[in-house]
Amino acid sequence: MPRITVLPHPVICPNGVTFEADANQNLCQNLLNHGVNIEHACDMSAACTTCHVIVRQGFNQLNEMNDIEADLLDRAWGLEPDSRLSCQVIPVAVDLEIEIPRYTINHASEKH
Repeated sequence: MPRITVLPHPVICPNGVTFEADANQNLCQNLLNHGVNIEHACDMSAACTTCHVIVRQGFNQLNEMNDIEADLLDRAWGLEPDSRLSCQVIPVAVDLEIEIPRYTINHASEKH
């Protein structure tokens, strides 16, 4: 199983965390299952950018980004070349290190 390391985020994951991924679930669901309460305002339907992450390690081994995800990422706060929507990433065979951006374009937290 691949391991996911989440770098510290001042609110969502202050100490960072590392866990084994469930390959049957997307990255967003894996994060939620392991206590990383990342926002996901569209309930993981690839209709917003609140689950935006930056993949610091393992980006080139991820499933390919589709046009919908690429278009949505253009609206994400803090976009970087290695940005992805966590709801669209399937962690299958490679360890990942991710950073959750400090802000989202969401004006109010959904508190899922």
